[in-house]
Amino acid sequence: MVLFWHRRDLRIEDNAGLFKALKENDQVQPIFIFDALILAELPRNDQRVRFIHQEIQRLKKEYQELGSDLKVYFGNPIELIPSIAERFSCSAVYTNRDYEPYALERDKNIYASLEKFGISFIGTKDHVIFEKSEVTKDDGLPYTIFTPYARKWKATLSESSLSSYSIDEYQLHFLQSEDAEELISMNELGFDDVELFPFPNRSFPETVVKDYHENRDFPMVNGTSKLSLHLRFGTISIRKLARFAMERNETYLNELIWRDFYQMIIYHFPHSVKNAFKKQYDKIEWEQNEVHFKAWCEGKTGYPLVDAGMRELNDTGFMHNRVRMVVASFLTKHLLIDWRRGESYFAEKLMDFELASNIGGWQWAAGCGCDAAPYFRVFNPTAQQEKFDKQKKYIQKWVPEFGTPAYPSPIIDHVFARERVLSRFKKALNE
Repeated sequence: MVLFWHRRDLRIEDNAGLFKALKENDQVQPIFIFDALILAELPRNDQRVRFIHQEIQRLKKEYQELGSDLKVYFGNPIELIPSIAERFSCSAVYTNRDYEPYALERDKNIYASLEKFGISFIGTKDHVIFEKSEVTKDDGLPYTIFTPYARKWKATLSESSLSSYSIDEYQLHFLQSEDAEELISMNELGFDDVELFPFPNRSFPETVVKDYHENRDFPMVNGTSKLSLHLRFGTISIRKLARFAMERNETYLNELIWRDFYQMIIYHFPHSVKNAFKKQYDKIEWEQNEVHFKAWCEGKTGYPLVDAGMRELNDTGFMHNRVRMVVASFLTKHLLIDWRRGESYFAEKLMDFELASNIGGWQWAAGCGCDAAPYFRVFNPTAQQEKFDKQKKYIQKWVPEFGTPAYPSPIIDHVFARERVLSRFKKALNE
């Protein structure tokens, strides 16, 4: 008898760790834990908790259709996992690996606790195609530049890298359950049972992916798959999506490789979660202008593309990727506000928030990341608007008062902002 602990893999289909548990054992009990330590830091109306809750309900139903059930708990996993494992008289706990600092520390503690009881803690790679040190330089050191990493990633790829894990012949290995338990409610978790933002289903948009390289930069075109939310919580398989991308569009595949790259970076360079990857950038003197930060958060900067993006984020929990780059550049370069503040705001608002990619993207925009835009590249938000929303359809959708007296004047002059950031960064980096 063993446990399989679902975490960032809310699916039965093509689940590497679940496959391993079922193949190696005759009785497998699937579980999920709402982590009280994580939930305590979130607002009561957090949409991501609502999404997870909905997906757990779906997952429970799928298990029940197989004659089993997903046991769901609420608390501290470090305390709960050994307790649950002992209650079920388990010989092992299986799960899929997570590479973020909190998860690594949590799993280290759980491993030590289980070891005292003679219970194995077995992790499997599922969240990425290549993890940790599977794609490295010839000397074994991790890459810090994306292009050579991507080249090596593709050279390392084999048919087995993208193989699917079918459990069809092992379905009878699930622990059978006649009495299905009710799922803990949102209110019992301490959250409001709010209506979810509209979000895409898990089907693969073939036409979107086929034309991705041509349409991905235009926010009013249906040019992106919007599957990042499902990848974040593992409601779809990264292997399945990568196979889909390989057959249709290399540009889209490269975006999936960026995801692996950032997961590798956060594993090897955990300091980058709180500090600049390039440590000399921590010397930069950031502005502490709360009026400017509030205007950015609310989408009232007087730069319509920036404002449209922030309002889309606030209203839907999503922002188009090109616009993410523009608003991040604007905060760090025009307003000279610390990238960490923008990263934290995105972490609070984005439905598809994933720590590694969020950190990587913000440090790229600020110029301080491992594979960053150079600090002297300052996006001109007006030029970006002319290039990617020339007819102002995106702006008109999210900033209806644009072009009227109700719309604010720019809170900062572009020429002044560019000269200031170049001077400030140059000073810090030459000290």
